Amino acid sequence: MNIIFLGPPGAGKGTQAQKICDALNIPQISTGDILRRAMKEGTETGLKAKSYIDAGQLVPDGVIIDIVKERLAMADCAGGYILDGFPRTVPQAEALDTFATIDSVIELDVADQVLVDRLSGRRVCLKCGATYHLSMLNGETRCAKCGEELIQRNDDKAETVLNRLEVYHAQTAPLIGYYEKKGLLKKVDGAQGLDLTFAAIMKALGAEA
Repeated sequence: MNIIFLGPPGAGKGTQAQKICDALNIPQISTGDILRRAMKEGTETGLKAKSYIDAGQLVPDGVIIDIVKERLAMADCAGGYILDGFPRTVPQAEALDTFATIDSVIELDVADQVLVDRLSGRRVCLKCGATYHLSMLNGETRCAKCGEELIQRNDDKAETVLNRLEVYHAQTAPLIGYYEKKGLLKKVDGAQGLDLTFAAIMKALGAEA
């Protein structure tokens, strides 16, 4: 089963994608990961991408598309995959249609205010990487695992989260319409808790947990 995963920052997309991959025994294809891998391995497209990044420029769509195409041609994708972070735009989706057949597009739907509350309340330990939420800390300011002070990352500040959500909605709204027209889009409530969301995604895929 070939799946595209859409979801705003903080929707739990990465966690759910991994659970789905484990359940269906398929790989999760993250554009960030495969970009880094292609550059590390020195593939032709990886070197192209590196030249743009080294020059402080965005990697063009054409190069990203070629790297995704290379990755989807690998043996472990023969039984299906989850695309996470690609496509981001309609032109990328149109390009994907030329070399891949997508079976389902899952959109994790969570209200913006829930996401702002979820992300802006997040606190992390820079030493061991543990993550907490203010609602569970009861005023505690230090990591329960290593005792280091917990901090709020700049990415998790409310104004930054709102900006990230604006960008997501601007980029993804046309993509949602694109896949709705194709009859592939399945919207899942991502605010109902980890296990219920997972069960709802599996049901939407016709592969109930």
